[in-house]
Amino acid sequence: MKKNNSSTDNQSYRLGITITEHLLLCEDECPAATGQFTRLLSELIISAKLISREVNKAGLADLLGATGDINVQGEKVLKLDEFANQALIWRMQRSGLLCAMASEENADVIEIPDNMPKGNYVLAFDPLDGSANVDANASIGTIFSIHRRVERTGCGSLDNFLRYGYEQVAAGYFLYGSSTMLVYTAGNGVHGFTLDPSVGEFLLSHRNITMPDRGKIYSVNEAYTEYWDNRTKTVVDYFKSSKNDRGKPYTARYIGALVADFHRNLLFGGIYMYPADRQDPHKPHGKLRLLCEAAPLAFLVEQAGGAATDGRQRILDIKASELHERVPLFIGCKADVEKATEILQDKQ
Repeated sequence: MKKNNSSTDNQSYRLGITITEHLLLCEDECPAATGQFTRLLSELIISAKLISREVNKAGLADLLGATGDINVQGEKVLKLDEFANQALIWRMQRSGLLCAMASEENADVIEIPDNMPKGNYVLAFDPLDGSANVDANASIGTIFSIHRRVERTGCGSLDNFLRYGYEQVAAGYFLYGSSTMLVYTAGNGVHGFTLDPSVGEFLLSHRNITMPDRGKIYSVNEAYTEYWDNRTKTVVDYFKSSKNDRGKPYTARYIGALVADFHRNLLFGGIYMYPADRQDPHKPHGKLRLLCEAAPLAFLVEQAGGAATDGRQRILDIKASELHERVPLFIGCKADVEKATEILQDKQ
């Protein structure tokens, strides 16, 4: 398996290869790297810079805590949630590149106003994944998924969003941690860019990210053990056991923000699990959203050599049936995800 070339990445960072330059260099190899797509990614980057700025000064700008509202998921809306959502909607509506949007925070499709130009892409996003960690100054992020619009339907049609994951043109996330990073794929490998505050640009820092076949980390919230069925418990026990295929227990790491846990496992190897909570009436089909969380990360992980399933089938083979559909998620190194799926499908 191809390994990351750290010396080349360091040179790329020092020489200042921006994401726009990287896209231009890759245009011949990447069908998605059109002028419109490059502009769309640039607009997302500006939105992320605004969000990163507010995240970095949240404790000083009265942006901690909740607004008092409840979102479509039945969750408390935090002040930074609201800011991130509005920043993305405001900029992307005016980009002239989108036909419509869908956000975790909004119940319905977000249409482009009639007085604004429309484009050929649709965007689904989680504006601030892991926002419950904001008050603790832990890593959080923005996840996005890009599809081409369905030509035969109107911009506001749900058909633009109720798609298979493998139809995505691009997907990625911004991580707001010790540094701000963009990790994305346009179907030709996974690349990471780190925001250099001194020049205000995302510079190439992680070229062609690939995962090992088997990892050494498992990430799951074991506080929910009582809600899991026996097969799910067996999966977690497998990774904790020295009798697994690795020959020694995996290390437990859990931040509680999907994007942060996924990023660590992407770089170092591991599996993230959010099973269905069969006995929990609030999460009988899992907690994570297919369109704005599971599918974009599944696109990324497969491009990096990993895998993602819902415990039964490949995430990218699931066609969304509703805008806020939820699914269980097992995502990470290929051998680890395949083993978890095998145990979950055991006919015992």
